[in-house]
Parts: sequence; C-alpha cells; structure tokens
Amino acid sequence: MTATYLDAIIAAHRLRASQDHREWRDRHVPTVTRASLRSAIENHRPSGVAVIAEVKRRSPSKGWLAPDLDAAATARLYANAGASGISVLTDEPHFGGSLDDLSAAAAAVGTPLLRKDFTVAPNDVLDAAEHQASAILLIVAALTDDELSSLHTIATDLGLDVLVEVHDEVEARRAVDLGATMIGVNQRDLHTFDVDAERAERVASSLPRDVVSVAESGFSSVAAVSRAASSGFDAVLVGETFVRSAAPGDEVRSYIGHPIGRRQQ
Repeated sequence: MTATYLDAIIAAHRLRASQDHREWRDRHVPTVTRASLRSAIENHRPSGVAVIAEVKRRSPSKGWLAPDLDAAATARLYANAGASGISVLTDEPHFGGSLDDLSAAAAAVGTPLLRKDFTVAPNDVLDAAEHQASAILLIVAALTDDELSSLHTIATDLGLDVLVEVHDEVEARRAVDLGATMIGVNQRDLHTFDVDAERAERVASSLPRDVVSVAESGFSSVAAVSRAASSGFDAVLVGETFVRSAAPGDEVRSYIGHPIGRRQQ
C-alpha cells in the first residue's frame, strides 16, 4: 500500500514515544472533571448539529494557516460563539501546537476540550488528562487492535471521552467492535487528500444509532455542514475555515444547528 502523510507522522510519534522513559503506571493523574465532550454533543442533538471548533496553526499539506494564533483567545471566541467542544492540536512538528495550548484553552474556558494529536502510547493519554482535556483522539488507521483497546481503556478509566477516528467501513467496524461510543469519520482521503463526502456518508450510515458521530475535515461552507447533518452526523469538527476567517465567531454560529437526519441503522 502507498505510504500516506499519516504514516510519516505516526512514525515520528512512535519514535518520540520510544524516547519517553516515564513509567506511566507510576504517574498519579487525577480523574478528569472537565465537562464531557460526548455528553455536550448528545445534549445538542435536539437543537441540530453541534460544532467542535479547532485551535489550529498549520497543516502538513497547506503549511501555516494562523501562525500568530492565541490558543486562549481563540478558545474564548469559539465558546462564546456556541461551540459544543474545542479541539486543540498539540502536535508541534507538523501542526505547530503544544500541550501549553491545551492548558491555555483549559484555563480560558469551561467548554469540553479534545486533545487532537496522534496518540500512540499511554503517556500520551495521561498527558491529555494532566493538561485538562475532556477527550482524546485515537486514529484506527494508526493503531493495532490491541493498542486501540489498551489506550481506550486507559482513557476511559481516567474519565476521558475517546473520539475514535475512521476513514472507511472496515475501520468503522473495528471502532464499533472496540466499543467506541464516539466515532469521527474523516472525510479526507489519506492518499489523495481529497474530501469525499459521499464516502463519509456511507461510513456514517454503517454506525449504530447510539454512537455519537462526528464528521471531520474539509468543511468550508454552510452547505457542506448541512449535508453532513442531514446524513446523520451529530457534529462537525472544523479548523482551517475558522482560523482563516475574518469573522470566525460568525462562521461558527452559521455552522451550528442544522437539522440532523436519521442514520440508516
């Protein structure tokens, strides 16, 4: 199979994790008390699709998007605009983020926070909890079933929600078999970088109705968000459009509340 941008990023994170000699079992990290991201999305369902707004400075494919972004100020703006959750990218080499951004956002708002990163080791999970995240991301394409299960268990034992990201129906089945209660469907093809909304809709239709579903990547218009909502997604995760907008608060508000359709299952 052709290598993807994800392969290189995950290789870098596995190397970093191999050099992290902290014994995670000896770390004493308090159970998470910040509001649940999953619950916030579920509670928003009667009002339509929810928005997870992302604190994002750059991307591997497009370079710098907002190099001077202030994580705390951006989190406050998103919260005031009605975002149900805030995603904070903490990968530094590829996205220009840091755990300091997560801490800054946590100090600025009470909104549920997703640590958006490439979780490959237990210490990654504990770092998220220690820096006041509500949830972590696990990417099915990047992890074995054993790794998914182990990291998912560690996270839930700490009180973290887990957004399990998939790209196709095979990965979605792995996520469901894992017992994931919140599944993100990345609309972006790992090989071509193209956004494929039709594929994302097919994947969403395969998910059990009790799973909270989040559409990720490629949202640049109200019409695209409305389409995702009508296909049954409970929330959309949006970064680039918001951080590049001249009026991000208005953009966030325009994406919230589109009617959610019924998934097939």
